[in-house]
Amino acid sequence: MKLDRTSVALLAVGAVLIAVGPVLPKWGVSLLNVSLCYGIVVLGMMLMMRTGLVSFGHGLYYCIGAYAGGLLDHYLKLPDMLLMVAGGALSAAVVATILGFLLAKYRDIFFAMLSLAFSMILYGLLTKSASLGSTDGFNVAAKSIAGVAVNGEGRQFAAYALTVALAAVCALLLNLYLRSHRGRLAEAIRDNELRVEYMGASVRNIVHLHYIMAATFAGIGGAMMSINIGHIDPEMTYWPQSGEFVFIGILSGTGSVFAPMLGALLFETIRSFAYEYSPNTWQMVLGITMLIVIVFLPGGLWSLFRQRRAP
Repeated sequence: MKLDRTSVALLAVGAVLIAVGPVLPKWGVSLLNVSLCYGIVVLGMMLMMRTGLVSFGHGLYYCIGAYAGGLLDHYLKLPDMLLMVAGGALSAAVVATILGFLLAKYRDIFFAMLSLAFSMILYGLLTKSASLGSTDGFNVAAKSIAGVAVNGEGRQFAAYALTVALAAVCALLLNLYLRSHRGRLAEAIRDNELRVEYMGASVRNIVHLHYIMAATFAGIGGAMMSINIGHIDPEMTYWPQSGEFVFIGILSGTGSVFAPMLGALLFETIRSFAYEYSPNTWQMVLGITMLIVIVFLPGGLWSLFRQRRAP
């Protein structure tokens, strides 16, 4: 399949972000790191939303990815960033494959609440696990990438470059998938499952596949977040964390794979500056932002770009 303009733009933006990394201020690198990690997670949310499903417990796989990657460093003494990301993605995909056999049967609020229930079960288990740091979690100190030791500023740039590269690759792969025959069925399932079944496609199998893909993206985002912030704790699977992903998903819209990245960047920028200059009312600022988007841009921020292209 040939690369379309979106795919080419993704590669170009990724290359530019990596190139300017060394000259960015530390706060800018930190903001981009967090935003892109969230953006990777919300890519999966976007796929689920296109299929007509919203997960209120997507923090489950975000947390699994973080803990799986962190355990490789903390207990197995394998502090390689690539191994940690691979471990996070694989662990999330395996768990999603198992839970997906159940969740693929449900829709609407039943799917949303079941996903939340599994997320809260993990939260309860982690807070009671002294070997995993209980409520305090534990620190992560990835010290190599592809077997090459890094430290200091070299480690910071390596983590930043890897985050940008993974965000670009994940968005590129999802964009290619959405252009495929099976990917195009996502919106058809959202609109009319029965007609999709009449066409000969298995809705349950497609929903199961999309659930696994979304979980894998979340696992990657969680593993990279643990590398970037250097700490993991059970709050990563608590319901407010999942709520943030839903918030960004609604804020972004589902019109393009660029949307989750831009939405996550806007969300993190507003939260950071609101917390800095108005620490007692930063949640209100986010709430007002959401209300403005829902009222004036019900299709999310990306609808602005669609409106500009419309004749």
